[in-house]
Amino acid sequence: QAPDSFPPLRNEAAVRVLRGRMKGIQGHCNSCYMDAALFSLFSCTSALDSMLFKPFPLCDRNVQSILRDEIVNPLRKTGFVRARSVMHLREQLTEKGQCSSFTNAEKDPEEFLNLIMHQILGIEPLLKLQSEGQEQDCYCYQIFMDKQEDLVVPDVQQLVEHSFLSSDLKLVEIPSCFIIQMPRFGKEYKMFSKIIPSLELDITDLLLDSPRECCVCGDVATLECS
Repeated sequence: QAPDSFPPLRNEAAVRVLRGRMKGIQGHCNSCYMDAALFSLFSCTSALDSMLFKPFPLCDRNVQSILRDEIVNPLRKTGFVRARSVMHLREQLTEKGQCSSFTNAEKDPEEFLNLIMHQILGIEPLLKLQSEGQEQDCYCYQIFMDKQEDLVVPDVQQLVEHSFLSSDLKLVEIPSCFIIQMPRFGKEYKMFSKIIPSLELDITDLLLDSPRECCVCGDVATLECS
């Protein structure tokens, strides 16, 4: 355990601490969905550090301390988290979530995020989406799209834009944190053999009622063609 607080790893420090053998979060008993999610959320960003410290009204402080002291701080300090620590968290989620399969089965990352963010920590939804005039709140966005023959090795920017377009979705507001689940997960399903991470994400065209430039005259656009 690492009870002291450690900032997220950046630049050269991230390479030094996280690269090599016996680095990252040790997998055990179908934990890959949770290992990958936790690594993505906390290793190199502080966007969700409120999950670790803030006393939310419905917050389970025991789960919060396990997440902070047994997983996130060791990951940032040494670059390694043992499987036992993740299993400790999974056991608590099984108890709180009333789902016995959290300790042994492969789950959807969205199910894990909804459980820990909504039911256990009581965090407000991170995303507001609109489709056909209806708004919906959620904690992460899972990319759904048909197979695109021209996208052999896509980047995240392309996938998000294609997915929003095909689902007729818009972001109601700029999200404080935009968690995106790639169409590459599970034991069987792999839509793409590789996906290139986009280091920055341009959401200008994904925002509802966002003023944008006309591609013909350069003035503020009044019409949008999909």
